[in-house]
Amino acid sequence: MEYVFHASGQNRQQNQLLQQIKSCLLENTAVIDRVLIHFVYLGDPQSAEQSPVLDKLREDLENKKYLIEAALGRTVPLVIEFRSATSKKVGGSSNVRKTYAYPIHLTDHIERSGSADESLHVGFVRLVDLYAMFADMGQRFFERNIRASLPPESTVNRSLDRAFRSIILDGKDSPLAFPFNHNGVALSAGALHHTDSGWRITEPRLLNGAQTITSFARFLKVNEANPKLIEHNESLEALTVLCRVITGGSSDFITSVTVNNNRQNWVKPWNLRANDMIQLELQEKFRDDVNLYYERQEKAFDNLSDEDLKEMEVAPGKAIELFKLGRTFLVVDGDLDKLNRYPEVFEDDKLYSQVFSEARKKADSRKIVLCCKSERRLKQFLRDILSMGQNKYEFVKRGRNLLWALLCQGMLNDPQLEKRAEQWGQTLSVESDFIEWVSGIATTRCRMILKDLVEDKVYADKVAEGNFNFFRTNATYKRAMAFGYKRFKWLERTLK
Repeated sequence: MEYVFHASGQNRQQNQLLQQIKSCLLENTAVIDRVLIHFVYLGDPQSAEQSPVLDKLREDLENKKYLIEAALGRTVPLVIEFRSATSKKVGGSSNVRKTYAYPIHLTDHIERSGSADESLHVGFVRLVDLYAMFADMGQRFFERNIRASLPPESTVNRSLDRAFRSIILDGKDSPLAFPFNHNGVALSAGALHHTDSGWRITEPRLLNGAQTITSFARFLKVNEANPKLIEHNESLEALTVLCRVITGGSSDFITSVTVNNNRQNWVKPWNLRANDMIQLELQEKFRDDVNLYYERQEKAFDNLSDEDLKEMEVAPGKAIELFKLGRTFLVVDGDLDKLNRYPEVFEDDKLYSQVFSEARKKADSRKIVLCCKSERRLKQFLRDILSMGQNKYEFVKRGRNLLWALLCQGMLNDPQLEKRAEQWGQTLSVESDFIEWVSGIATTRCRMILKDLVEDKVYADKVAEGNFNFFRTNATYKRAMAFGYKRFKWLERTLK
């Protein structure tokens, strides 16, 4: 898009097709009334409309629409269509897509260039300007953020609400103090220009600060009829925050900035991975395979209406959570060592790529659901084993994750697995028949394997000391699976 519509130099090695497009553009600038981009799709173009992965790619293109308008000197529609490679079927188009551009009061501006084409702009921005962007763009304004807005009763949001009330309604505090007490926000933008009338920002996306914006919006909504809101309008418009705006950054660069911006205020490590491509692909996989929502962004499912879920073609009720999915993958892999230091999985790129590998996209989603569901009744399955001898099997409580791993292997080794997966693997509801099936595996299979473990001479000294920490190791899992093969011909199954 930059080369065709906004090239600052020439590239002799440039793709020939792009050179032809650019020549056509230069020759016909005056008569071009729209720009069309076609995704040639091997599947059904209608289903492509619901793909979060393709939607992300489409968003990346649509966010460059301002380059088209700058090159042509006027507003023109951008039409993006999904077309079939094998038929004349056409998916939906986005020809009503607008370019989001807003005036913004940016004071005390400084700028620094990055190592490539990135630019960092720093200054103070009015909250009412950021609110205006959110009011117009809705959740699109947050699409680069790692999580959705937290509930109003969260500590951060309550604190913000008290600050807004004290400054705007009560007049107790000066709005000039607010930026001293606030960490600031970060935005990415297609462009940030200074004009004769002030600054103008194009295609802004919030990278950090969603709680501030949503809390401010909620405060304005709750108090819209309060006369003090109008009476103290001067204080309202004087509220500013330190703002960093990044322009010219690639998608990967912006993702990196988002992660690092959110490290400074404690965020659960798994939330930092919410916008990775593999997470988008898993969201699409679960929707297509089992009609379930995959919650890669914290609290995202809670913020969806019934209409939203219907439009996404996913079932209401419960969602598969990123946090729990990663634990499920580790348990089925028998990687109990990593499970014991779970946050590191999301902090270390190598570990993360092992757990959320490309191979996961090929796994049977129904079997993933079965393994996820089994954890929700793990305490009950522990009690079922204990009911067969409270003192005799007291040690089982020390191996919760090991039991879960063996339960998953028991399910995946079941001769009737396909029937079970079809029956119970397409919903997160925990059916009584499902509980009965898994309880049977716990009491007749896992109980015997765990008994073999504690009677094994390898662990005799530890058992005698009452030390069952060995239950938490990969080596013990391997030993348990050896007993599982000896007794029940179990083979190690994976979700890949």
